[in-house]
Amino acid sequence: MSFGKVVRTFLLVAALALSGCASYARYTHDEIKDYPLDVQEKIIKGEIMPGMTPQQVRYAWGPPGSVRPLEPEGGKQREEWIYSTVAGVFKTRLTFIDGKLVYIISSEPGRVK
Repeated sequence: MSFGKVVRTFLLVAALALSGCASYARYTHDEIKDYPLDVQEKIIKGEIMPGMTPQQVRYAWGPPGSVRPLEPEGGKQREEWIYSTVAGVFKTRLTFIDGKLVYIISSEPGRVK
């Protein structure tokens, strides 16, 4: 096989793989049907809001790049999720307290509505 054919084959495979990722759903209708309608709408739009659970955020945004347990405060469990670029540049930090999203800090304009 010539070098040109190898490159074209590689690009075709890469394009197919990437196009498959774009249509990947992080949830099924059955998984979100029992949530309040406003939460379902946010998940479908790929948006988050305070009060969401970690699972609801995963449905909306997918898994975070990293998860960091924080020291409990006032007897409440706390956890921080960080979504960042492939290069590790900070984009959005979420803080959950007792299983509910409480704080959203983002360096990406328009990411959080």
